Amino acid sequence: MKFRVLGCSGGIGGARARTTAFLADDDTLIDCGTGVGDLDFDELVRIDHVFVTHSHMDHIASIPMLVDSVGEARNMPVTVYATAETIRILRSHIFNWLIWPDFTAIPDRQRPFLRFQPIRVGEPVRLGKRTITPLPAQHTVPAVAFCLDSGRGQLVYSGDTAYCPQLIEAINQLENLRHLIIETAFPDEQHGLAMASRHLCPSMLAAFLDEIVVRPQVHISHLKPGQDDLIMQQVTASIQRFSPTCLELGQVLEF
Repeated sequence: MKFRVLGCSGGIGGARARTTAFLADDDTLIDCGTGVGDLDFDELVRIDHVFVTHSHMDHIASIPMLVDSVGEARNMPVTVYATAETIRILRSHIFNWLIWPDFTAIPDRQRPFLRFQPIRVGEPVRLGKRTITPLPAQHTVPAVAFCLDSGRGQLVYSGDTAYCPQLIEAINQLENLRHLIIETAFPDEQHGLAMASRHLCPSMLAAFLDEIVVRPQVHISHLKPGQDDLIMQQVTASIQRFSPTCLELGQVLEF
């Protein structure tokens, strides 16, 4: 499986700051932040599946525009996979005819441009030979992480999360884990803000990784613009075991 980074920033500001979105092979998005807008139209048309970790704007911003752009060009709806709680939020606050049209009813409910598919933690979704499984996460709204399994290797993307023992336990059960993409949104000077917003800072990331017994490559994402150099300096100083690297826009991971 090829996993292409369309966006991995914790905000906007600059030519390479795109919020979280990843393209798995050529038909599946993992989160749908502003980075999706850099795909050309033909690439957008090929997207069949969108897996959403949670409802915050930086992770869902491009869903409305994606569906609006490609709906007429496709012969099947774009399917958004999310927990029931996240789907309820998207229906109530985005696809509500006020912020954006309800594309689950356009052009009609028998042939919609968009459909929602509820998912549950621990229950895999199979897409051909690929499997995507929601894992536990802890955030200020209902949230999940994802494990992608190509059949040859695995990748875990944490989404937005605080220190989460249940996620650590799930990761430690993955015998073929090649990559771990994990957020670190704030520097240690903002530990209180990280706690309140249920994000990680470097010292919290160190405590998280101390509990990991498998040995994936660790990639750091969701760094706040303007703080990214400081965050990575602190990550490098506090964590030697995994030699974490900063995830980069345009990077492609294969597994």
